[in-house]
Amino acid sequence: MTKKVLILAEVRENSLRNVSFEAIAAAKDIAQGGEVVALLIGSTIEHLAPELAFAGADRVVTIEHPHLQCYTSDGFSQAVLAAYEQEKPDALVFGHTSQGKDLSPKIASRLQSGLISDVVRIEVENGTAQFVRPIYSGKAFETVEVAEGLTFVTVRPNNIAALPKDTTKAVNVSSLKVDIQNLRTVVKEIVRKTTSGVDLSEAKVIVSGGRGVKSAEGFNVLQKLADVLGGAVGASRGACDAGYTDYSLQIGQTGKVVTPDLYIACGISGAIQHIAGMSNAKIIVAINKDPEANIFSIADYGIVGDLFEVVPLLTEEFNNLLLSV
Repeated sequence: MTKKVLILAEVRENSLRNVSFEAIAAAKDIAQGGEVVALLIGSTIEHLAPELAFAGADRVVTIEHPHLQCYTSDGFSQAVLAAYEQEKPDALVFGHTSQGKDLSPKIASRLQSGLISDVVRIEVENGTAQFVRPIYSGKAFETVEVAEGLTFVTVRPNNIAALPKDTTKAVNVSSLKVDIQNLRTVVKEIVRKTTSGVDLSEAKVIVSGGRGVKSAEGFNVLQKLADVLGGAVGASRGACDAGYTDYSLQIGQTGKVVTPDLYIACGISGAIQHIAGMSNAKIIVAINKDPEANIFSIADYGIVGDLFEVVPLLTEEFNNLLLSV
């Protein structure tokens, strides 16, 4: 049965995040030939609407308001609920990002709906969408099906491939006026603490460090490799707790969950909490002096050695390889 699906696009630094396009692809599977509507929320964001149409959205609805320039759960929930009332969709799709994880439970509660979070794969059987998600810190997977009512899911970045873009597609954009009011929080300033211009949760390559990096200066070695590979730098909680880097880079059960194409773990022992945040990476390379480190049990490739010797060699080799292409 065809369905209307409403997806929430995400904007970061005046550009659409990749998870927006992945959400459209997920919505297509759920819609089964029905309509996919992209919701774009912000202050001055209408110029981004064509990208959503080219990525597969049948329509784009924009909600612009000065109070929506920065994300707040109060402001964005008012906008999403207004769009929901106008569109009356059969399904909602958000990204399983910091924004999506904050906003989706609030919307689900207001709509008295269930919520299937952290979906990594969608399978369609006999016309019914089934959602695969990790459980028990990624040690197992469950398949969930919605029996009745609203289908509401969040999709993990880098797991559902975006559709090929069609720049010849007609762009159907409409605006919805919403009076955003009664905000309990106001964002005065955003200070981003990152070591790379690449968004960690959407990076295709991540070079991550643990306590074995030994110092904040030690992360400079990892940054050089990440820069060569066009990736981002991450960290274990141990490295963050030790003050080597900021908690915004933490990967794990209590940090960011990432699914890059390549994950290089440097000086990380492999605690289960860290593995929960990166075990679904397509290729995992572990570098550690301890041959018994738990990280080797999930690694596709393991290098037993001092990261301060191995990582610069990798950086040099990758740099030479790229220069020769």
